[in-house]
Amino acid sequence: MSEKGQTKLAKQDQSMSERFMNKVIALFNTGVGEVALTDFQKRLAQNYFIVADSTLKSAEEKRKKKTRNQDTVPVIWANVDMEELAQSVVAAARVGWDPLQDNHVSLIPFKNNSVQKYGITFMPGYRGIELKSKKYGLEIPDHVVVELVYTNDKFKSYKKDRNNKYASYDFEVVDDFDRGEIKGGFYYHIFNGNPEKNKLVVFTLKDILKRKPAYASAEFWGGEKDVWKNGQKVGKEYTDGWYEKMCYKTIYRAAYKDITIDSQKIDDDYMKLKQTEQSFVEAQVAQEIEDNANKEAIDITPESVTEEVEPITDETVNQDSEPAQNEQQDDLRPTGTDDPGF
Repeated sequence: MSEKGQTKLAKQDQSMSERFMNKVIALFNTGVGEVALTDFQKRLAQNYFIVADSTLKSAEEKRKKKTRNQDTVPVIWANVDMEELAQSVVAAARVGWDPLQDNHVSLIPFKNNSVQKYGITFMPGYRGIELKSKKYGLEIPDHVVVELVYTNDKFKSYKKDRNNKYASYDFEVVDDFDRGEIKGGFYYHIFNGNPEKNKLVVFTLKDILKRKPAYASAEFWGGEKDVWKNGQKVGKEYTDGWYEKMCYKTIYRAAYKDITIDSQKIDDDYMKLKQTEQSFVEAQVAQEIEDNANKEAIDITPESVTEEVEPITDETVNQDSEPAQNEQQDDLRPTGTDDPGF
């Protein structure tokens, strides 16, 4: 066999994981022949392959079960935009997101109809948002306090004014074993060397719940969930879920999203992750249009919105903790689930 034929055979014999790692390593290359890939980053890349492989298999099972508008393109590695995925892996690894760690980042496959391939977006969890904020933040607090406040607790905030040099608060848990019901929460940015910059933001329960994702899963937020038996929906049942944990995470995410990004720190990795997220949003919109096409329109006047409310995506797609009933869903969109982090 010729040398050319042997090379071609060797390439064909490479496993998908090897081809994936080779692409990632090539993108880490400094351009002068030296591979700038640390052992930590190499481990992260391997973790991304493991999670991506599992995510694709789960998405393909859902595609096959879809009862209407089933996509004809299988969700398999052969139909994944590998170049795009490798670039996202490099960017996420440099930020420090580890897909095998709870609440770092979730991988969501989505269909890019323009190229008839699947992309995989990287949606950060609340720990992932913290890591990104600390890397790209303009003024990073020395400490961030996040607390839920219950009806039996005592809480009083103090705004920065002529009587108070900086924002502060009093918070007392009166009874550790009977704190009552959640009535709100707060986060507090602490700057040790410059307390005048300390920032206190208070949330009512209404503020927390309006950030609840549209596709929130009862498995995590509590409420009624479908009961399935032998592939058929047989009724509903109530579950407590992880309501308190979800409320806490909502404030935690807001606390780190409130850290202003330093434009001088923005790099190719940051822009790549933003680009991938935008591609996913566009694919979601296209899917919504397809699902609701030719249906009767409902004419409503939208209410004005004074505050941007972002979906809780961490929570949406952790493939290791996705509730069993979600296997019956019709599409690949996130379902508003979250990993409670235990």
